[in-house]
Amino acid sequence: MSKAPLLWLAGILAFIGAAFFCYKWIYMGYPVIPGTTADLWQIEVKVNFDARDRGIKASLFVPNNSSNFAILDENFVSRGYGLTTQRENGNRRAVWSIRTASGSQTLYYRATVERFTASEAENVLREPPETRDHGFEGAEFEVAKDILQSAQQKSADLDTLVAQLVRLANNPDDENMSLLLDGNESLEARINIITRLLALSYVPARVIHGIELTDQRRQTDISPWLQVFEKDRWRAFDPQTGQAGLPDNFLVFWQGRQPLIEVNGGDNAKADITTLKLEREAVEAATARTGFMSPVLQGMSLQSLPLSTQQVYEILLMVPLGAFLLVIMRNFIGLKTFGTFMPVLIALSFRETQLIWGIILFTVVVGSGLMMRFALERLKLLMVPRLAAVLTIVILLMMAISILTNHFGIESGLSIALFPMVIITMTIERMSIVWDERGAGEAINQALGSLVSAALAFMLMSNSYLEHLFTVFPELLLVLLALLLLMGRYTGYRLLELRRFKVLAEPTRPSTPDSV
Repeated sequence: MSKAPLLWLAGILAFIGAAFFCYKWIYMGYPVIPGTTADLWQIEVKVNFDARDRGIKASLFVPNNSSNFAILDENFVSRGYGLTTQRENGNRRAVWSIRTASGSQTLYYRATVERFTASEAENVLREPPETRDHGFEGAEFEVAKDILQSAQQKSADLDTLVAQLVRLANNPDDENMSLLLDGNESLEARINIITRLLALSYVPARVIHGIELTDQRRQTDISPWLQVFEKDRWRAFDPQTGQAGLPDNFLVFWQGRQPLIEVNGGDNAKADITTLKLEREAVEAATARTGFMSPVLQGMSLQSLPLSTQQVYEILLMVPLGAFLLVIMRNFIGLKTFGTFMPVLIALSFRETQLIWGIILFTVVVGSGLMMRFALERLKLLMVPRLAAVLTIVILLMMAISILTNHFGIESGLSIALFPMVIITMTIERMSIVWDERGAGEAINQALGSLVSAALAFMLMSNSYLEHLFTVFPELLLVLLALLLLMGRYTGYRLLELRRFKVLAEPTRPSTPDSV
């Protein structure tokens, strides 16, 4: 068969992939080196609740422009709902409403925020302080005065006063503070007591809620902080240590004691917040080129998907790279493995167990399962019941290893539950068949080849540079596909076969006639 169609197809795929890569790199400004990021984040809030077949009004606190952060872009996803934004007491709310809804409901809020530099933050006006009644009466009032007086005696300024109050609020042995807390030991309750004590001394204070933006691509929780007004600005204090100053990447969502999400007409309201740090060059280039960049192309990119889905594809996009390595190991080097893609799947589980522990756990499970498989051989079971029995044994072995390692405090053993149990079952079955048909040496050889391929695939798939490259430029998979198509026509000698056929390469000596 002519190679021309294959060469044309591979060339077209490689050209398309390379063209998209160059376009995004050169014209759109996506970086090819990981770590070239700036203070830019994407935030997604996923709101879930159950509607009771009636009118729904759901309100969510959303971030506001502040002295440290600017909202560059935001989107509200709510099919069939009306949407309004409201401002109250310095906060901003997104309010969704619908006449009738029933069953599980999901709403989304997504925003891109940028942190200001110091010079930009200085130009933002400070908001005035809020007045608040301390609310202490009777015995509580006397106890509050004693606590405040004790803290004032041990402080010299506002910073040290707040530090003293924080120390007392976090002291479980302080009887006066325990009386004011009245059994509520939550962090927000302690902050509320501190704000009331400061109000008793005519110092405006409040609780603020926000998240700390990090490079973690995962869910994050809302954290309450203490804020005290001094002279012409609000100053934040850590409610657990009393240290002044918010972390650099702390984004305030709202201030006050109200919950993040409130739903009228629904139950079981829950809000999950996911953050993702973005490459500044990519976002700035995409924003600057909005006028002439194709909206269809932008809508088909991975960045248009929910953040949780993007996290899944960060792993899936590395699977073809592991398969590419496996093709090299089998077709060019000649390493024998059990199955075609089993080493790649085992390499994925190594991402959680890490390499050394992954090899140990895999060897223990496969070795133990193989012994059980030989024991089942004497029962003369049919293939399907035998595979089901081996699968059950594998799960029992994994559970036993998890319980045992947890008992000895070895946390790495708990991640064995991430092993692909079906693949391990098929590996045990395949290894036992090879053991019976070709001997123990061949079975062990293929098992070692599988482990070596899985280890190399893990090191390749966990490379931070390659992970960044294929996540930002998924079109490179077209180039990889072109290489795989070209490699699929290779029929030459494998590297490990050169020694086997070495004798064929030696020059033959002319034979001499036997002496008579």
